[in-house]
Amino acid sequence: MTLADVTRPAVLAAVAEFDRLGREQFLKVTGFGRARSYYLDYEGRLYDSKPVIGYAHGVSTETTSWRPADLRGEDKTVAQRLEALGFTVAFLPNPDWTRDEIILACDLVEANGWHQLDANDERVKSLSDLLQSPTIHRGRRNPDFRNPAGVALKTYNIVADSSNGNQLDKLVREEFRANPQEMRALAGRIRELFREGMGGESGTDLDVDEASGREGGVVLRAHLRRERDPKLRRKKLADAKRRGVSIVCEVCGFDFERVYGDRGRDYIECHHRTPLHVTGETETRLRDLALICSNCHRMAHRGNPWLTVEALKTLVVGRAAL
Repeated sequence: MTLADVTRPAVLAAVAEFDRLGREQFLKVTGFGRARSYYLDYEGRLYDSKPVIGYAHGVSTETTSWRPADLRGEDKTVAQRLEALGFTVAFLPNPDWTRDEIILACDLVEANGWHQLDANDERVKSLSDLLQSPTIHRGRRNPDFRNPAGVALKTYNIVADSSNGNQLDKLVREEFRANPQEMRALAGRIRELFREGMGGESGTDLDVDEASGREGGVVLRAHLRRERDPKLRRKKLADAKRRGVSIVCEVCGFDFERVYGDRGRDYIECHHRTPLHVTGETETRLRDLALICSNCHRMAHRGNPWLTVEALKTLVVGRAAL
């Protein structure tokens, strides 16, 4: 008896039984665990592929349904059989946890005395609900995406001090232990932005993708969005001109007009002198901004910790003296 014995009507019978019992009971009856990546996609609903095939095999052959031991390591083969029968199979593995998400999970662990949390804990359930928001991970997700069990497991991984653990988990944990107050504030800001619908996947942004500072992706995006506000930039430029300040980079002295002529006149970028993860959400004043070139702006955001304008200028001057 092979997968070739499974028929389309038998798969539809398995789907009907899945719907009748509900997912949890169907998995319990068939003895299978939850799917990790491959799902039968039928009429807009997702079904764990191996349990469906196992049940369908019993229907097709009028014998006992296959158990997990009969389909060990057959995920892709099962998917291929379903497709051969005219079904659609969705490949939906869980995406890796982002730095923002790990910061929120670590915030729970830190508040819990550096102990893992249970899936039934209301704090875990609340974080699960937040992370499942479509504004964070857009697109279709599998049925177990960031469920309470997955969030609870992440809290365990953060607590576990294993050399084989996730390096990003370790990094965030070390940052919490070294700077608890700052990291709690950052977690609060990330949580606030997530609730406002500013998710972590709002398109490719090299300034965000290449940055590794403490802000966290969603906070850095919000920060850069404010820095790129044309009205804010115009006000800063007007203020500089009124005070007779040259429109050149405050770090390296680069003058866009001198290099590019008319095309570069009045071109410069605005940068917050103090990271928003330190100041929190405040009303930006012109004196809080620095006018710096594109390269220095990126170098300021790159790395951990984020360099101040003064520290970056010292670095540039020091390098020029070599």
